[in-house]
Amino acid sequence: GRSLRSVVDLAALGEVQVTVDCDVIQADGGTRTAAITGGYVALHDALAKGVSGGTIARMPLTAQCAAVSVGIVGGEAMLDLCYEEDSSADVDLNLVMRSDDTIIEVQGTAEGVPFRRAGLDAMMDLGREGILTLFARQREALGLA
Repeated sequence: GRSLRSVVDLAALGEVQVTVDCDVIQADGGTRTAAITGGYVALHDALAKGVSGGTIARMPLTAQCAAVSVGIVGGEAMLDLCYEEDSSADVDLNLVMRSDDTIIEVQGTAEGVPFRRAGLDAMMDLGREGILTLFARQREALGLA
């Protein structure tokens, strides 16, 4: 919820409550990040219907929102870890960003071996590139590409 709220102008939303429910079919290292990224698409659809139906005066979205999992596995930064990679990662990090290139959340933990600033920078850069791709996929899914 926190991630999705960060891209909504709550004053423009008015007295409307939106619930985004993300069911997980198969969990792996990117479950939470996939829920945020897909949840944005569902939120956009719901708000667009509210605008077209007259429930909401104008589209209250201020940016896109997407998330990725990143980690260091075997000394190398990797994007979108599968379960096997995630469970053996030296570092596990989730990155949530807005399409205006601002960061909503960074949550990372050394699972065994502490990491250096250079490792964090590499994960942040790799994560940002992955999120830019996700923004494009979101626009495609919404017919905005």
